[in-house]
Amino acid sequence: MTVQICMGGYGPPTTTHSRALKMIGDRLEAEFGKAVDVKYVWNVMDFGYRGEEVLWMAERGILTLAYQSTSYLTERVPELEFTDLPFLFDGLPQARAAMDGKLGAYLSRKIEERIGYRILGYFENGYRHVSNRLRPVRTPADMAGMRIRLMPSQMHCRTFELLGAIPFSCDLKPGLEAIMSGAVDAQENPLANTLDYGANKVHRYITLTGHCYVSRGIYCNRAAFDGWPEALQTAMKTAVREAVTAQRALAVQEEEIARRTIESAGGEVVDLTPDERAAFVRAVKPLHDEARQRFGDEMFALLRAG
Repeated sequence: MTVQICMGGYGPPTTTHSRALKMIGDRLEAEFGKAVDVKYVWNVMDFGYRGEEVLWMAERGILTLAYQSTSYLTERVPELEFTDLPFLFDGLPQARAAMDGKLGAYLSRKIEERIGYRILGYFENGYRHVSNRLRPVRTPADMAGMRIRLMPSQMHCRTFELLGAIPFSCDLKPGLEAIMSGAVDAQENPLANTLDYGANKVHRYITLTGHCYVSRGIYCNRAAFDGWPEALQTAMKTAVREAVTAQRALAVQEEEIARRTIESAGGEVVDLTPDERAAFVRAVKPLHDEARQRFGDEMFALLRAG
């Protein structure tokens, strides 16, 4: 009996996430041959769906496996708002260790308690930076009155309210339309996304705020996964671990390439000084204070537990 596996996302085959899906599929096919039949839906938006809809597609089994930023699940799994806190991690090593360690395991359990997934790991969406069409941003005051497109997350909205901006929360496709039309003044994304989405064509100014590290969960339909032979389950977990490591390395390379490409096209990229960054951290400190009241010190301890 051949096991059908359909993996999907919301980007072209060239993105680091799509390439990682292909790595997973290639490994499974190399190990199991015709016992597995792997198909890909690289970009569900090409078929009229919204990017966020990969979540219900994986939950219902239309897709066997999909990735999406954890921010899209915060309404159903409130604990995920913790990782949407601005300036939570000290850098990529700590963020990756936390998501691969006890913090990620805790969040995976919370997701699986509420939704019919098996959480197999976390791809890296990476650190997010602000781009805009109005002016260089070096202080929170420079963001006053800017209308900014954000992912659907209350934590993201509250972050930019504290920075003086006006949040516009929506899914990717309408967000891109608002960016390109000028209906919003700003957006926030890793540099590679800013380039891939074409936002840099209308946003001359980019500030490397690094205000939020976002992971993209790897969601496998629970009924499908649990019904597989143990050997296939083990192979899938191994393939995902290897693909996550490769995707993260590719993401770092893509960020470096994206910066050079944006600057060569006339974009102005601002590196914040330590003092300038500290002003942003101070502005959003109330969110950290509230998070300690809401989630307790245990969640913050998981950051260091690895």
